This record gives sequence, C-alpha cells and structure tokens, in this order.
Amino acid sequence: MYQLGHYGIAMLVYAPVGAALVLAGHPFAAYVGGAVMVGTATLPDCDHRLPLVEHRGPTHSLAFALLVGGVLAVAGSALAPAVDGVLGLDPAVLGFALGTLSVSTHLLGDVLTPMGIRPLWPLSRRRYSLNLTPAKNRVANYGLFALGVLATAVTVVGLARVA
Repeated sequence: MYQLGHYGIAMLVYAPVGAALVLAGHPFAAYVGGAVMVGTATLPDCDHRLPLVEHRGPTHSLAFALLVGGVLAVAGSALAPAVDGVLGLDPAVLGFALGTLSVSTHLLGDVLTPMGIRPLWPLSRRRYSLNLTPAKNRVANYGLFALGVLATAVTVVGLARVA
C-alpha cells in the first residue's frame, strides 16, 4: 500500500481502540494514541532510505513491530514525569501497545499486495500475501483511507451521543 492506504488502515484499526480508551475515561490517551498511530503508520517504509536493507524485509516483520513498541515504551517511560496523571495510563505500556499496533497495521496493508510480507523474519523468510491489490492501486489506497476516516468519524459521533 501507499501512504494514504496505510493511514486509512491505521485509523480503521485504531477507531475501536480509541473508543475503548474514551469510554474507560482516558480521552487524552485516546487522542495521543490516534496521533501516534497515524504518525507512525508508514514507519516500516523507512527501509526505502536505508542502505543494504531490502524493502519489505526486516522492517516489515513482527520483530520490527515489537522493536518499535519497545522504543515507544522507553520513550513513554522517559516522558512519564511530564505526563504524570494526564494520560491516566502508564505511558510505557501505552507506548508499547501503540508502537506494536501501528507497525502491525502497516503489515496488514502490505499483506494485501502481491509482494506480501515476511512477518516471521528472522525466523522464516517465507512471504505471505493475500494478493488482493497492487500497492499502487489508487482505488484501494483511497478506499482504505476513506474507510479509516469513516470509522474515525462514526466513532467520534457515536462517542458524542454517549456523552
């Protein structure tokens, strides 16, 4: 998928998570989480700019998802004194969950394409693909983006009615 498609999938997957955070009394954490999800949705594609790293190689794996989760957990721990009591949740736990989930949504988008992904790298080099659409398919990318925006809008409207 391209950038918009990845943003859409991140929003689509995060909408119910954000809603659950709001309903649990953590609206600020929900908003921060949404920003982190969209902000890191294309992180695995950093491999385009890394020499000697194959595209859809290590950065498109569950190991990378866990690594990003770990990095955001450390960042959350470092920020903990500054956000103490504001998030309502442990920033390290939130960081780990968001980092891992964000990269996982990217993998979900790329498994739709013929090129697929190798999610079990470095344990296995086997590629997985649903072969549904080329990554460059504009209709698929805009469609996924529209679904993500729609899911977010429905969630926000639904939460407004509950409040």
